[in-house]
Amino acid sequence: MSESADEVSRDDRPNPAVRRLADWDAARLESLADEYGTPLYVTDLDRVAENCARLREAFPDAEVRYAVKAHTGRAVLETVRDAGLPAECASAGEVHRALGAGFSGDEIQYTAVHPPAEDLDYVVDAWREHPDLTVTVGAADTAERLAERGFDGRLCVRVNPGVGAGHHEKVRTGANAKFGVPYDRAADLVESASEAFDLVGVHAHAGSGISGDDLENHRELVRRMGDLARDVSATGVDLEFVDVGGGFGVPYGEDEPALDLPAVAEATREAIGDIDATLAVEPGRYVVADAGVLLTRVNTVKETPETVVTGVDAGMTTLLRPALYDAYHAIRNLDGEGRETVGATVVGPICESSDVFCENRPLPRPERGDLLAVGNAGAYGYEMASTYNSRPRPAEVALGGEADGESGENAALVRRRETLTDLTEVESR
Repeated sequence: MSESADEVSRDDRPNPAVRRLADWDAARLESLADEYGTPLYVTDLDRVAENCARLREAFPDAEVRYAVKAHTGRAVLETVRDAGLPAECASAGEVHRALGAGFSGDEIQYTAVHPPAEDLDYVVDAWREHPDLTVTVGAADTAERLAERGFDGRLCVRVNPGVGAGHHEKVRTGANAKFGVPYDRAADLVESASEAFDLVGVHAHAGSGISGDDLENHRELVRRMGDLARDVSATGVDLEFVDVGGGFGVPYGEDEPALDLPAVAEATREAIGDIDATLAVEPGRYVVADAGVLLTRVNTVKETPETVVTGVDAGMTTLLRPALYDAYHAIRNLDGEGRETVGATVVGPICESSDVFCENRPLPRPERGDLLAVGNAGAYGYEMASTYNSRPRPAEVALGGEADGESGENAALVRRRETLTDLTEVESR
């Protein structure tokens, strides 16, 4: 373990609020890269379980659901299920994965976002076998399409509360017209839907990666949802739950403070007020972000007057967030101890100028063959990986949980590395 991880264990915090990149054991990461190659995602299942436990402790009277889209790997889903969190799914594919990982129907909520017909067909078929499955709709049209398919089960209405938050404009959903029924029309849809379905809840989500100043917007969303719940109850509709979304942020920067989750939970409870329903939250990133790292090897070092261009074997097809959101991820040169610090620009092999992990960042001078670790890669890392430029997707190994057994020294390959042959297997000619 690193010194910082030892300090965590010595200060009586067995489940620290954040795991930094420096807390990962360098020797073990080197060993994994040697055994499985790079690029390689490494996921610590014990950390996933710890994050689930922290969430349940902070929200003891709420239902904490895992937003599956953050990481859909079978090993992660099974760990979350064993930790007692239900699954919130954004697609038929995620419902399929959740069922495959052992979630029962009453542990699955499908949140439809302008769902294709194939998605609704699959989910309705799944509902017939698992009648306790809940479907969330963000438009009256979606409710009609469900009714046309014979669905009359558990329904939740997603509301657009007019308040958004998140780390980037592209992930702020609460005020985006794409998501949910307009707030001033929500009560009417809830009342009419209660006549055709088993209306069980209302739902809203501010965005993703919420922290700092964004927390006030989250609290305003919660206040509005509390008001809506009371208005709905006054019409005689009994709600089972009020889901105020997740989006709880994690500190991507090395010096950013951890989210004060107990304080956020308390503020959430105060904001929603007195409701005759269960509060529900649906974090995703918070569960898995700091449970994952991405390992990549340096293959090219190019000195320029402005920076040391450092080419690695991972790229935007491996980890998209920097290119898509200008997202910051901590980077550690595991082989650079004792070297001088230089301004390094870490880039991938994709033929795009956006294929950049960092620009002119202070790092130990890179050399060909060095192993770099990219932190907080557990959320939306592998999930956003693609085969653009005909690059196969990376492998993933899991640590902890059943993968480690009693020794704690083993790892399990949970996703094999794709091959060039895999790229063309779905093509007919």
